Amino acid sequence: MLNTFVSYKLIARDIPRAIDRIERQPVVDRETKYYLDNIGKVGSIDEFVKNDRLFKYAMKAFGLQDMSYAKAFMVKALKEGVTDPDSFANKLTDKRYAEFVSTFDFARHGDAATIYNKAQQATTGNYAIQAAIDEIDPEIVKAETDYYMSRIAGVKSIDDLFGDARLYNYAMRAYALDPETESPETIRKVLEGGVSDPKSLANTMEDKRYAAFASAFDFAGLGEKATTWTPTHENVVDKYLRQTLEEDAGNSNEGVRLALYFQRKAADITDWYQVLADKALATVVRTAFGLPESFATADIDKQVKLFESKMNIEDFANPARLEKFITRFTSIYEISNPTSPAMNAASILFAQPTTAGVSTNLLMAMQQLRSR
Repeated sequence: MLNTFVSYKLIARDIPRAIDRIERQPVVDRETKYYLDNIGKVGSIDEFVKNDRLFKYAMKAFGLQDMSYAKAFMVKALKEGVTDPDSFANKLTDKRYAEFVSTFDFARHGDAATIYNKAQQATTGNYAIQAAIDEIDPEIVKAETDYYMSRIAGVKSIDDLFGDARLYNYAMRAYALDPETESPETIRKVLEGGVSDPKSLANTMEDKRYAAFASAFDFAGLGEKATTWTPTHENVVDKYLRQTLEEDAGNSNEGVRLALYFQRKAADITDWYQVLADKALATVVRTAFGLPESFATADIDKQVKLFESKMNIEDFANPARLEKFITRFTSIYEISNPTSPAMNAASILFAQPTTAGVSTNLLMAMQQLRSR
């Protein structure tokens, strides 16, 4: 059996390929198809939680499968939403709940929660508001909205949007931008820059209407899916597949599951209290720092101070330092939970990870050949 480090690297070096293998598993394929075929039909919180198959798929996607039974708890979280900082989900220490509620945002979007797309629902809603302000004929509004909704999903690029003047004008007016006076060159640059980068054109413009427009038509971030991307569809399926990948890895080696989980979460870690609030993250950190499980019962502030003395939290945002940290974790984990023939502990910790004298790269190559 391959050791923890090598098993982790075999997966981590090509996550898309690993997920593709998971996606093709019959059970996963069947459950994903059922989810995608039915989630768009759900129009209320009650419908959502009563469909056990859909609900469990969604809960697993966010790593909350152990709470699938607690439907009353989840209904309360969903009803209060996440707009209010004091809502039930926002006050929970475990931020997975707020992320779940933000995705299935019935509190904000109502019966459109499972089909919500900014280029569609948000834009048509904005257009109706602007039309009311401008006192445009309701019949004209309906006609323009019908035209827009019948064609917007077919728009796959910025060029497509500019190529249909009627669509473009509708989109611009929905965000209170006058297509007659706004420079097409400026609007194109706004869309090309997107909103992911704080320094993008849209984000640096004083007038926030441009950022709202670029966020709704996020070709820069979502590519050709910008006008059809729905969080409850693509986002949930992606999370479900990654969650399943980690679980499958854990069936053979729990250390690999923990390493993959930490790798996925690392970019969002901003303070040590966040780590302590997540059992899996805390386990990885304690192991990597050589701390006993009993340390988890120590005063939280003291735990944080010790973590701070050993590592800067910002290092998790650095790919090279993160990889070094995970290598240390998998190596120490292997010592306590050996999966391969006995090895010298020092060689595991301080040398390039190897197994019985065979290089990691060779083991990976052999494993890939066997999997083909």
